[in-house]
Amino acid sequence: MNTPAHLLIGAAVMGKKNQPRLIWAAMAGALMPDFSLYLLAGVSLFILGIDPHVVFNQLYFSDAWQTVFAMDNSFILWGAGLAAALWWGKPLLVAFAGAGLIHLCLDFPLHHDDGRSHFWPISWWVFESPLSYWDIGHGASWVAPLEGALAAVAAIRLWLMDAGQRVKSALVVLLMGELWITWSWLFNFGQ
Repeated sequence: MNTPAHLLIGAAVMGKKNQPRLIWAAMAGALMPDFSLYLLAGVSLFILGIDPHVVFNQLYFSDAWQTVFAMDNSFILWGAGLAAALWWGKPLLVAFAGAGLIHLCLDFPLHHDDGRSHFWPISWWVFESPLSYWDIGHGASWVAPLEGALAAVAAIRLWLMDAGQRVKSALVVLLMGELWITWSWLFNFGQ
């Protein structure tokens, strides 16, 4: 799934009415499984000047990058984090870890040949789904519109939570980003 959809869905599930801090915590948690990709790719592309083809076709699949991705996409680690947050009774940490875990649950079935080792450190196994959120050859032509619709429903739910103008502004930006990214994948990269 695209990152904006993760933020909207994670916050819609883990957020509560009139509690903007909980919504922000959920958005932060939903971002974390993708954060290392943004950091690694951003440094490689914009600071080191590495060609995008090398970044996304070689570095992305390198052992070093896949190790980082395994850590921040581990059901084991995120599940332990959620269990600890529930044990300690920390609502912000529950929202953070819960949204991170939701992110993984949504990504798991939607990565064909670019998945992560979701069961690290127990296993390096990577599920190769028959579906992809971005690759038209693996169903993105119908998965991506469903993702966009789910993100829109999540944005509406969050809007109705009435968590203040900053949250509402973020919702608009995230939804616009989700729709733009979906269009880009389908019409520019997915063919």
